Amino acid sequence: MSRPTRRIALVAAAIAGLGPLCAIPADAATTVSVNGATTYQRIDGFGISESFGMANAIRGLTGAAQKQALDMLFSPTSGAGFTIIRNDIPSGSASIEPRSPGSPSAPPQYVWNPSNGGTEEGQLWLAQQAKNGYGVTNFYNNAWEPPSFMTNSAQRGGLCGVPGVSCSSGDWRQAYANYLVQDAKFWASAGVTPSTLGFVNEPATSTGGFGSMLFTPTQAANFLSVLGPTLRSSGLSTKITCCDTLGFNQLPSYVSAVQGNAGVYTSHGYSGAPTTPVNTSGQPVWQSEWSVNGNQWDGAWDDGNQADGFTWAQHVQAGLTGANLNAFFYFWGISTTSHDSSLIGLRGSTLTPAKRYYSLANYSRFIRPGATRISASSTTGGLQVSAYKNPDGSIIVVALNSGTSSTSAAYTTANTGLSSGTVTPYLTNGSSNIAAQASIPLTNGAFTATVPGRSLVTFRITR
Repeated sequence: MSRPTRRIALVAAAIAGLGPLCAIPADAATTVSVNGATTYQRIDGFGISESFGMANAIRGLTGAAQKQALDMLFSPTSGAGFTIIRNDIPSGSASIEPRSPGSPSAPPQYVWNPSNGGTEEGQLWLAQQAKNGYGVTNFYNNAWEPPSFMTNSAQRGGLCGVPGVSCSSGDWRQAYANYLVQDAKFWASAGVTPSTLGFVNEPATSTGGFGSMLFTPTQAANFLSVLGPTLRSSGLSTKITCCDTLGFNQLPSYVSAVQGNAGVYTSHGYSGAPTTPVNTSGQPVWQSEWSVNGNQWDGAWDDGNQADGFTWAQHVQAGLTGANLNAFFYFWGISTTSHDSSLIGLRGSTLTPAKRYYSLANYSRFIRPGATRISASSTTGGLQVSAYKNPDGSIIVVALNSGTSSTSAAYTTANTGLSSGTVTPYLTNGSSNIAAQASIPLTNGAFTATVPGRSLVTFRITR
């Protein structure tokens, strides 16, 4: 076979997702440069939530179906390898304080039954499965609103006692801080210590309704002056987050107000996507909730819908490289028929992943907690790239081809600790799902590979 004919055949095979993604054409017009000497943010992980009864839906599965669900979420070899779970601290009948003690100073009547697998809507059970079966240790417990008796419903659910919110029942700030810390202690006693603790959800746009309450930046700073000392005196290593805003456009005002009195800053992606950095003076920034707007099931890879896999691959790439995110969460990992915005749909005992599941997994399975993002650049704008050095020394290069044609590139890796080894590409597109391709030799810190059009490829480089 002649050289041009052979190259055409290789590219055609790559487009089909059936053959090697690489050849060794010396005339690759595009170059990708990776340099470990230039470092950016630490990666804390990738996460999901199974709140509002979804954890119990997984717990209700039996045998192979339950194992399949857990593997799909947490296995780093056959699943997405998610390493953070965001848990909702319930505020109603499922909470640790379902009844008012009568006043802020009255002894609370906490309720805790960890022997019941449904504790906190099954989320404790799920966290235990993730920890014991898959080594997950990062748990973000977030109260989206306090128990209703601590709030003033006439003031959009504001916490009694913060500036601007007065209640005839008194000042509930310390009681709410005690409640949050006690919940974290209960989790710790069950072998699952929360790494982070949040006290509010989407605070700037709340109407005092579902899963949120109004908390202005000034009020957040005021409450942190109570919660901070309470948590520090508990003996827990848990860090406080602030403030799960609706979008990254709202986060800077909270960062400015709390002035470093939070260990992690959190925001959702709904009203403002994470595309540029937020100045947090070095504190981690997590995109802690984002999903498809509206309940719509779209399992496609690239149909132009906001729910398709390619769109979500772009969101992750932009978040990691544009906003320097330390963590990226999707909301529901698995959910039942009423929540078709999830990554994986659950119907009876059948689990159906959308292509966006594989988009996230192409990052989360390979970029592990403690990885450092390092410099990566492409000479072709349509080939978006990022690179990471894992704690085990492996190098991960993610390439997203937004063009419709295949892009062959010469990749060089400098100052990474690896000049020779093996490159394994994993392809996701319309016909492939994190599909391992033929390995490529890394020689003198270089390799050449082709990424099919409208495709996502993760290159894992090892000795």
